[in-house]
Amino acid sequence: MATSQEGSTNNTQEENNIQDLGGKEAIEKLRALAEKAESCFFCTNIKTGIPLSVRPMAIQQVDDEGNIWFMSMKDSHKNDEIATDPFTHLLFQAGAHSGFVNIYGISEISRDQAKIDELWSPFIKTWFQGGKEDPNITLIKVIPSEGYYWDTKHGTAVAFLKMAASVITGKTMDDSVEGTLDVD
Repeated sequence: MATSQEGSTNNTQEENNIQDLGGKEAIEKLRALAEKAESCFFCTNIKTGIPLSVRPMAIQQVDDEGNIWFMSMKDSHKNDEIATDPFTHLLFQAGAHSGFVNIYGISEISRDQAKIDELWSPFIKTWFQGGKEDPNITLIKVIPSEGYYWDTKHGTAVAFLKMAASVITGKTMDDSVEGTLDVD
């Protein structure tokens, strides 16, 4: 039995809303949305077959290669889980109606003092009372293997105006854009 997609937004849309991004363009989109989000849901235990672990984490940096950096306590559950299963899933939401990112990657834990110094800010002392020399600080570097994003093409104001015009005219005028993020 064939299904009709006549009423599907993708078929009634005048504009192409799929825009896959690669390389530097993908890294810049990831960085922009991650910086707006400031935090994400950091999921571990992806491949173990047991319920995955989810916790909010503050994003420290998206570097020039597209790696996403976090700080963590050396003896945290997430570090233990990463040591057993390095597959990681990150979910970002930059705004109420746009800027969603879904990243899968491999996590690495390190104690690179130069990188800790680079990423340190006074607010981080909330979690690491010993300051940036605290021996319990570790870095988690998530190396993205695949990703997908949903955003607006022209910002939320234009998206809202297009939605309002769509309601009035009965014509699909979606300002959304989505696609894969290939940071390799």
